[in-house]
Formats: sequence, C-alpha cells, structure tokens
Amino acid sequence: MSLAGSRLLFSLVFLVGAFASWAAFNLQSGGSLESCTLWGVQRLLLMMFAGVNLLAVVQGPGRMGRAVYWALNLILGLFGVITAGRHVLLQNIPSEQLLACLPDMPFMLRNLSWWQALQLTFVGTSDCAEVTWTLLDMSLPEWSLLFFVIMLIFSGYRLLRLFRATRKAAALP
Repeated sequence: MSLAGSRLLFSLVFLVGAFASWAAFNLQSGGSLESCTLWGVQRLLLMMFAGVNLLAVVQGPGRMGRAVYWALNLILGLFGVITAGRHVLLQNIPSEQLLACLPDMPFMLRNLSWWQALQLTFVGTSDCAEVTWTLLDMSLPEWSLLFFVIMLIFSGYRLLRLFRATRKAAALP
C-alpha cells in the first residue's frame, strides 16, 4: 500500500475514533449521564485510539511503522473489548449484588497501587450496572463494545495483511 493510501486509512480510523470519543463526552456532559469508573476507562481508551491514529497520519510511517501502529490499535482494541465487555456484564447483574460506590480514580491512584485501583475498577459498582441511555435498544457500553470489537477485527486484519505482504516480498528473488 502506498504512503498516501496508508495515511488515508489511518485518517479514516482516526475520524471514527475521534467521533466516538466526541459522542461519548457529549453524551456525558450534554446528556447529564453519570459516569462510572469503567466508562471513564473506555473514554480514555477511545482517546488513546484516536491519538495513535492521528500520530500515524502525521508521521506517515513506512512498513514497519504501520505494523507498530496497527499493533497498538490491536492492543487498545483488546483492552477496550475487555473493559466494555466487563461493563456490559455488570449491566446484566442485579445492582443489589454490586458495591454501592467506590472512591474516585484520583483518590485510588494516590492511595493504592495502580494494580489495586484497576482491580477495584473492574469489580464495578451499582452505578456501572445502571442503564441510563439507549440507542436502538443498546446501552452506551454495548455501543462501546461494538466499536472496540470492530476496531479489534479491523486492526488485526490490517496487521495480518501487512505481515503477509512483507513475507511475500521477502520470498521474491
């Protein structure tokens, strides 16, 4: 794929990630949606995803650089699937079975190790189990899960295609 083609592809992926991030922030601030810690992690992953792709657009990487950027997208997509999947799972558990509340993330990061804060975040609270917004009968975490699954599959496909092209080019005399 030419440099212009890869930049266009990264641009499109950046625009999708930026739009998803914008929609998430807009729904929280404009829609007065309460945010649980898991939703905050998902928003952070969306921003990181958009940032990685913007960096790829600006840099215009060669073959090895494209592989690194698609691998980063794959890793971020995987973390997003895990986080959004846990959030969707929490929405299917009765809120009486979950913790009532947790301290906010800055407090947890100041007083606990990052691993303990992450574990507490994934335990979830009754705030995370609440479905406050739906579109086409899907909650926000379900839309987030769908986005991350699509980006995970797309990034994996692009990375696999890049490796096949590299192997094919190396096999030619």
